[in-house]
Amino acid sequence: MEYVIIGNSTAGIAAAESIRKLDQAGSITILSDEAFPTYGRPLISYYLLGKTDAAHMNYRPADFYRKNNIRTMFSVRAEHIDTAKKQVLLQGGKKVKYDKLLVATGSRPFVPPMEGLDKNEYFTFMTYADALALEKQLAPEKKVLIVGAGLIGLKCLEGIADRVGKVTVVDMAPHILPSILDDYGASIIQKQLEKHGAEFYLSDSVASFEKGVAHLKSGATVPFDILVVAAGVRPNVELVKEAGGKVGRGILTDDRQETSLKDVYAAGDCTESYDITCGQSRILALLPNAQFQGSCAGTNMAGGEAHFTNAVPMNAIGFFGSHVLTAGSYFGDTYEEKEGETYKKLFFDGDKLNGFILIDLPERAGIYTSLLRNQTSLSEVDFEALKKDPGLLAFSEAFREQKLARKV
Repeated sequence: MEYVIIGNSTAGIAAAESIRKLDQAGSITILSDEAFPTYGRPLISYYLLGKTDAAHMNYRPADFYRKNNIRTMFSVRAEHIDTAKKQVLLQGGKKVKYDKLLVATGSRPFVPPMEGLDKNEYFTFMTYADALALEKQLAPEKKVLIVGAGLIGLKCLEGIADRVGKVTVVDMAPHILPSILDDYGASIIQKQLEKHGAEFYLSDSVASFEKGVAHLKSGATVPFDILVVAAGVRPNVELVKEAGGKVGRGILTDDRQETSLKDVYAAGDCTESYDITCGQSRILALLPNAQFQGSCAGTNMAGGEAHFTNAVPMNAIGFFGSHVLTAGSYFGDTYEEKEGETYKKLFFDGDKLNGFILIDLPERAGIYTSLLRNQTSLSEVDFEALKKDPGLLAFSEAFREQKLARKV
């Protein structure tokens, strides 16, 4: 059996590992347009921050590919899937045959059209190569402008804030991290970032650029030496779409991670998942989701049987020592606790928990996450107790034995 995996990050690696558990003899080839062995993508900000180094960026040990008998082809770009001949055409004309194919192509930076952007060199912040290129420009006297106050932009800020003179962030949203935090939670994190010299222009955007200067729609001008565009991402769906596969915003798959193309699977940030917390198909560009999808795809590619049916949006992220944990969807009734720089907000309605926001309360996340992922009926727990202290005693003894295999 010839297995080919396009993509060398979380989903692709999980798939390769699952394949090897079931098929020790089949050939596995991983194609990647990056030059590096698999690395921890979330670590690129910590690399710039100095909390890790090149030797510790690896997502798997240095001998991972050899031990698992995986052929790697780095710095190659897949350009076309020929489903009739079951082969992948690479840039330069080379072809790689497959029996089972996984598309784990992730996403790419979205650079919105901005007048005068071409007058400036700019950086994105998604890959190790991006971090290395940006690092070469950092210096204590330099001013940095980051366009985008989402997860990518603010992780970039964390990585460079103490290595440059000033960082300014511009975003059209009314508060930072708009995809995962409400206004109050965002205000806590913004204050922590401002302690490191960050300046924010929110509910604002770039009207135009001159060389080294951004003119904002509010009328403000922001001079800069380094420009980072972190305005969002777009899933890489083109390979499947051009081969005739079904795509929406992301690649569409069934719960076995198989696309509409025979023997072609997809996993990770390039796909859509059915979010059980809101009942909609969405792009969930999250590391745990990529891990689950990749493992599921690999199992099925190798002849096993696996289904991924409980996708939940989850984020675990930190900034200068603070911890932000979010999950689920934000609708329904709410319960809040605010104390200093800690914050808890639960979203629930009817008989289930829909989502939560936790800031600097990491020890409380596990049970809330379990309630979400298992779609646990709140009638089976003492939810009033769980709001304040999510301990196992809030579950009935019968529930603990059945679901948690545990008596307390």
